[in-house]
Amino acid sequence: MAFDLVIEIDNEPGAMANVAKAISDAGVNIAAATCVGPSDRAQLHVLVPHAEAAKHVLAITGLIVTSEREVVVVECQDRPGELADLAGLVAGAGINLDLIYVATRSRVVFGSDDIERLKETLGELALPAQRS
Repeated sequence: MAFDLVIEIDNEPGAMANVAKAISDAGVNIAAATCVGPSDRAQLHVLVPHAEAAKHVLAITGLIVTSEREVVVVECQDRPGELADLAGLVAGAGINLDLIYVATRSRVVFGSDDIERLKETLGELALPAQRS
């Protein structure tokens, strides 16, 4: 499974480096990250395969995961229209997406409040460990 963790961080130099170091020191790979927050605080989303290990080490360093959720990761081609096709497939199933970001190795991360239907809809496109 893949998990999106949200960590509230100070929007200052080194904040992302501290999170990345803590998670890597726990032996957990960060497969993707995105950060949003133009003010003093920012929301950092990280994609990890092992949420518990990452949460544990972050707590030890004083960084708190404010939310955690399972997401669907799809391998895709790096070409115009790929995201439109995938999002259209999900929309055609009547599923609302509330999270999308790009991961390493041409993968897209999808989140929805209906994760089971999302996994079912993306089916064979989802990475092997996430297929139902």
